[in-house]
Amino acid sequence: IPAGKMLMPKKNRVAIYEALFKDGVLVAEKKLVMEKHPETDVPNLHVVKAMMSLKSRGYVKEQFAWRHYYWYLTNEGIQYLRDFLHLPPEIVPSTLKRQVRAEPTRPRRDGPPRPQGASDRQDYRRGGPGTDKKADSGAGATAPGDIQFRGGFGRGKPASSDE
Repeated sequence: IPAGKMLMPKKNRVAIYEALFKDGVLVAEKKLVMEKHPETDVPNLHVVKAMMSLKSRGYVKEQFAWRHYYWYLTNEGIQYLRDFLHLPPEIVPSTLKRQVRAEPTRPRRDGPPRPQGASDRQDYRRGGPGTDKKADSGAGATAPGDIQFRGGFGRGKPASSDE
């Protein structure tokens, strides 16, 4: 046995490849002594090593974050797994299947039509009838003489005690 090679039962390799092909992605924790991988019924070490083999041949792309490996099938990997698992071309991973939407994305409003002259958005921007937005907030909200500065808050020189 050459150094760096690992013997693995074929049923384990087939189970890993089937799980990968079914979803198009596979996740494994970087815990090589785990008894079983959660998605497949094989040791986690076998999953990691099989995916490393696929990665070295360019059949999967690997991401690693927070002690978890994330593998994504490439187009070459899909073709390789089809040949290995003897699958017809009609079967594709679930990541390549189109999502079927049953409903429109925005529900329609049921109710009376809006009047053409008035617009809620324009009324909001204007502040509604009888309001003066400039006097209520902003730079002119207080008269210049009404501003008070008290010492002891924030940075700067403390207030003098002779006031």
